[in-house]
Amino acid sequence: MTTPRPFGRALCAMITPFTDAGALDLDGAQRLADRLVTEGCDGLVLSGTTGESPTTTDAEKAALVTAVREAVGGRASVVAGVGTFDTRHTIELALAAEKAGADGLLVVSPYYSRPPQDALEAHFREVADASGLPLVLYDIPGRTGTRIEPDTLIRLAGHPRIVAVKDCSYDFLGAQKVLDRTELAYYAGCDEHNLALYAVGAAGYVSTVANVVPAQLRAVLDAFEAGDTPVAARLQQRATRLIEPMMSAGLPGTVTAKALLNALGLPAGPVRAPLRPADRETVDGLLTAYEQFVAA
Repeated sequence: MTTPRPFGRALCAMITPFTDAGALDLDGAQRLADRLVTEGCDGLVLSGTTGESPTTTDAEKAALVTAVREAVGGRASVVAGVGTFDTRHTIELALAAEKAGADGLLVVSPYYSRPPQDALEAHFREVADASGLPLVLYDIPGRTGTRIEPDTLIRLAGHPRIVAVKDCSYDFLGAQKVLDRTELAYYAGCDEHNLALYAVGAAGYVSTVANVVPAQLRAVLDAFEAGDTPVAARLQQRATRLIEPMMSAGLPGTVTAKALLNALGLPAGPVRAPLRPADRETVDGLLTAYEQFVAA
């Protein structure tokens, strides 16, 4: 069976660049988007957790889609994060993203209100019915407080516009159950799982770490596709040298990704409150990890 890959294999959960004054930096977003695609990203996911969606306005989200679409043209897919804890607002964002030129929508579980599974299912169906774009359901219970249970995903897979999942559930068994019983495209949302999920039939990944090392992460999938499993495994293992300090050191990936991009002279800028920038010691540690990884 051919694995469905509606948005490609190697997707980056792109940061949202801001100016030093904290305004949306559309020029920086275009330059970063072009670099990411040139260095191996098949798709860009905008206004997700890494894109600081809780602190960008509706108008900024739409402008970001328009700018990135202009920068990458047809070279990569553009998926717009539109999920909120309000079904009506989520639909408004979905329609705006469609108008702005997105290829798909990333819809996270409604957070804070923690709806039961039947209400969660109804929420996703209403959003899917509202626009003509395909949906990626974003399962990240550690942030939302609500799991999209495997049985719920299996039911939702029957909707013609619900086509994919970004998986941050840390439930490897549940992921395989959904892969076995549906044609949903599964994307690893946690970089340490990129190869493991790919090996059991996932479509690829949506990566925060790819903001910094897009080519190196894609190389893992390329090696596996070429049939060189030992090389793929070694490359994935080596990537943990950067995945760990970026994603498991107590700071959000947005903060660490922007810290590294800024240190490397690439578009990023500050984070918006309540997030705070990484301190000098953290930045130095991230740079050391990055340099050791790319030199390996």
